[in-house]
Amino acid sequence: MRSILSLLLSSALVLSLQNAASAQSNSNPPAEADAAEQNQPALLVADEIFITPDRKLVAEGNVEAFQGDVKLTAKSVTYDRETGELTITGPIRIDEGGQSTLLADSAQLDSGIQNGILMGARMVFDQQVQIASVQATRAAGRYTQFSKVAATSCHVCANGKPPIWQIRARKVTHDQLERQLYFEGAQFRILDVPVFYFPTLRLPDPTLERATGFLVPSIRTTSQLSTGVLVPYFFKIGDHKDLTLTPYLSSKTRTLGFRYRQAFKRGRIRLRGAYTRDDIQPGQDRGYFFADGRFSLGNSYRLTFDIRTTSDDSYLADYGLPDYDRLRSEIALERIKRDTAFRTSFIHYKTLRDSENQDEIPSRIFDINYRKRFFPNALGGEVQLAMIGHTHTRTSDEDIVGRDVARATFDAEWLRNWTFATGLRAEAQLGAAVDTFNIRNDSSYPNNVTRSTPRAAFTLRYPMLRREQSGATQILEPIAQIGWTHVSDNDVPNDESTFQELDQGNLLSLSRFPAPDRRENGTTAVVGLNWSRYNADGWRALATIGQVFRSDADPDFTLTSGLQGTKSDVLLAGQLNNGKGLTLAARGLLNSDFSFTKAELRAAWSKGDAAISGGYIWLEPDPAEANNDEISELRVSGRYRVDQNWLTRANARYDFSESEPLRLGFGVTYENECVQVNVNINRRFTSTSSIEPSTEFGFTVALTGYSVEGDGQKFKRRCS
Repeated sequence: MRSILSLLLSSALVLSLQNAASAQSNSNPPAEADAAEQNQPALLVADEIFITPDRKLVAEGNVEAFQGDVKLTAKSVTYDRETGELTITGPIRIDEGGQSTLLADSAQLDSGIQNGILMGARMVFDQQVQIASVQATRAAGRYTQFSKVAATSCHVCANGKPPIWQIRARKVTHDQLERQLYFEGAQFRILDVPVFYFPTLRLPDPTLERATGFLVPSIRTTSQLSTGVLVPYFFKIGDHKDLTLTPYLSSKTRTLGFRYRQAFKRGRIRLRGAYTRDDIQPGQDRGYFFADGRFSLGNSYRLTFDIRTTSDDSYLADYGLPDYDRLRSEIALERIKRDTAFRTSFIHYKTLRDSENQDEIPSRIFDINYRKRFFPNALGGEVQLAMIGHTHTRTSDEDIVGRDVARATFDAEWLRNWTFATGLRAEAQLGAAVDTFNIRNDSSYPNNVTRSTPRAAFTLRYPMLRREQSGATQILEPIAQIGWTHVSDNDVPNDESTFQELDQGNLLSLSRFPAPDRRENGTTAVVGLNWSRYNADGWRALATIGQVFRSDADPDFTLTSGLQGTKSDVLLAGQLNNGKGLTLAARGLLNSDFSFTKAELRAAWSKGDAAISGGYIWLEPDPAEANNDEISELRVSGRYRVDQNWLTRANARYDFSESEPLRLGFGVTYENECVQVNVNINRRFTSTSSIEPSTEFGFTVALTGYSVEGDGQKFKRRCS
């Protein structure tokens, strides 16, 4: 506890330092705005303060001094009013705004704690990177110059055991304003063995988030491109934009990758791509270009774009990029509000599949969609209006295979529900749609078709709730629906609804086709049952069973849709979460022979240092969906943290129908307080006419604190 006398004496010292700092500020006005903080008065308090016969103020015991964001703690401080100097006895600690800490054995500083000499100095950035030196000099409240320096983010043992890596230098200057480190006569050492020598070296202060310079290099080895090195270089163009260039060099490829990012007041853009000359396609220019962005235009409007293109079908797979089978580019304008929704977009598809001809797929698509809802008091319930425009074109002009279609749709619907005292819930739906088609380059269909589709449905639900003594709650909800639709003309091509599927989302829909170019026709009935159970400890389970009956079979439904015939397959779906890291989800369609036409299972488990997730899918052959072979595929991925330093990862995909693997991958990461090492190996077994099976090996080493962000405090440091 500080005594009353100590506090009074410290106040006297505070006033003295204020006068000294004020005089210094008046005689030396700062050249920059940031220097104003450096000329703020310094405040000092201590357990004991006294004045010596030669009129020097001495503070001893738990000494703390403050000047702006700078805080100094020391064993004792002596202040000379005549010279304005502070003589400080350590151990000394100077914290600068929580970003860097300066430690020293002793120091002689000015009254603003900005300039002077420190002996046995050590600076620590973000509790990671430390710079140790014999002596440090602070000047202009901005620069700290270290002599005979060792810099590292590794734990330094007192027994003299060398750290994993360090930079030894004759002199290092730290620019506090620009947050840069300038090394002179620098050696990069691994286990105290010199590896590289740099006459001069500039590195960003580890507290600087964005700075021009090299990023973490990596080594990539593939069976097609041999061994190469990727060395990304980051350019800070401004506070809101940057450019990264990544040369990729090996004996079989010369590639320059790039990424440009820019943030605006109302949005952002990102451009990515690469230019390549390699031995896979000798003499050919190869590469890819991706661009995406979004902008807020005001009044709730938003503009988005996502553009993707590549030089050839195999480039993305050859260079370990996202392995798409089609590239989808889109630019869209949308406005979503509580009762209105507007969206218009232009979409372009580029196929990378060997089985598809680019000229014969609908590659250019334009959509416009406007929806609005009302709540009329006279009718009650809700009225929804929709106006939809759609067109898709092919680059081919040949008859039938070059078919182009334009469609306009107007849809109106009234919805209302009632809940009775018994708990029974009734829902009514009444609506109509008008579709107009313009069909070109297909002699098998008329050029213009207009059709109308009135519809109606009535649904009953009866949810029943049960509370158990254990605190669990069960809900059982039987569902029944009767529906009717009448399509006046269905003589239009099916380009948009070629794939259909019965699931929980469309069980009660009056048309289970994914797009309005096809609509269900006739009378339908649906029966279903929902069940759920919730435990107080977080355990929950959900299940759904349902089936659709119709007066007339619809020939446009495919075999694996589960909707063929007058009686659909039985939909079975369920979810389970035990509240302790395990989740399961399953869905299947069971036909009249009690066999599955389609089944899917997903599972994930996570506990502590281990996690695994996967999925299995099975589909029977369906030529109508371009699936001539049975699909039976398993996908699994997982991770396991062996200890605080080692992390392993693995993934696999296996095709049971062909009894062969599709992909295998394994990765290991080692990380401590000062280094991060990643090793990955991946094998792709699939092949097409343009893509060969390949093996890829990746290796990166990063210095924590300089090249990647780290948390050295989570590692246990040992010295043996």
